Amino acid sequence: MERTNFNVYLFKALDAYPYDLEEAIEALNYALSYDAKNVQALYLMGKIYAEQLGEYETAKSCFSEALVGGMDWPKIYPAYIRTLVLNEDYKEAQRLLVFALDRKGTDKGALYFYQGLLNEVQGKFKEAINAYEQAKRHGLNNEFIRRIEEEINRVKKKLSKKKSKNKKKRKEEKSKSRS
Repeated sequence: MERTNFNVYLFKALDAYPYDLEEAIEALNYALSYDAKNVQALYLMGKIYAEQLGEYETAKSCFSEALVGGMDWPKIYPAYIRTLVLNEDYKEAQRLLVFALDRKGTDKGALYFYQGLLNEVQGKFKEAINAYEQAKRHGLNNEFIRRIEEEINRVKKKLSKKKSKNKKKRKEEKSKSRS
């Protein structure tokens, strides 16, 4: 009977998210009261904390607890990595990315997308473009591939701006040294 109650509340939470957050959180709290270690409930709670509330530390706690119980549940990895990047936990995000890419059933396109994002926020534009290219190769729908192409174009613009700034600096340094 407990498992049935848990499932009812989990389904209510899944149905309510993201349109009725109050209902989703209430249902998740009930579900977690029946099974505090349930991977799907913890995953959804982590998504709510990260994506809706911007409470990344709490989201990280939910995701890490979910990983303890379900390392083979592939949905966790992209959401957790995104949270780590947004929270500027870059080393932790990189470690999790490397681990997740070796897991069977993970969305490789999404993981390479987040690798690109991670590289980009760290100013590693060439590496970001390479990761986005990998994401494109693993993309499974046209909308995702279009988005990746837009990301690549945006990063290329950043890369060209960075190159032009570096050229300008070198010219200024040369003119100063001649004076």
